[in-house]
Amino acid sequence: MSEDRIAKLLSRAEAEGLVDVAYTDFDSPIGKLTVAATDRGLMRVVFDREDTDTALGEIADQVSPRVLESPARLDLVRRELEEYFEGRRQDFDLPLDWALVRSPFRRRVLQHTAGIPYGQLETYREVAVAAGNVKAVRATGGALGSNPIPVVVPCHRVVGSDGRLTGYAGGLDIKRFLLAHEGTGGTLF
Repeated sequence: MSEDRIAKLLSRAEAEGLVDVAYTDFDSPIGKLTVAATDRGLMRVVFDREDTDTALGEIADQVSPRVLESPARLDLVRRELEEYFEGRRQDFDLPLDWALVRSPFRRRVLQHTAGIPYGQLETYREVAVAAGNVKAVRATGGALGSNPIPVVVPCHRVVGSDGRLTGYAGGLDIKRFLLAHEGTGGTLF
C-alpha cells in the first residue's frame, strides 16, 4: 500500500475518532524509542531492547485495541525528547496518562519520581518514604522497574542507598548515559 494511501486511511480513522492510542518511533542517542499517547497524555516509552509489539499489545489489552501509528499526534513528545537529548530541556511539560499503572502505590512512586529534579538523585528508600511506605523499598524498585514512561518519568535518577546503580529497563549502560547527560556522573556508579 502506498504511503499516500496509508496517510489517507490514518486521517480518516482520526477524523472518525477511531484512534484511541497513537504511537510512533523516535531516534535518540540511546537508540530507537517508541512513544505512545492517548488524548490524555504520554503513556508509554519503549526502549529499543524491549519488544515493541509486546508493549503495543499490552496497551491494546489494557487501554484500547484502537492503537495506530500516527507520528503527527506525537510531535510535541518527539520535540521535548529532542530538546532533552540536545541539552536544551531539563523538565518535561508533557501531560501523562497513567492508565498502564494500576496499583495506587506504584502510581504514587512514579508520580513522586516524575518530580525528581534534573541532575538530582534519590535513593529507593527516599522514594518509598515519599510514596508513603518506608518499608516498601523492594516494592518501590518493582514500581520503578515497570515504569511505563522512562526518561520522561526519570526513574534513572533513583539509585541504591550506597549510590550504586541497580537496575534499569533500558539497561545500566543507558542509565549511566542519562545520568552523565544530566551531569550526575562522577563516583557514584
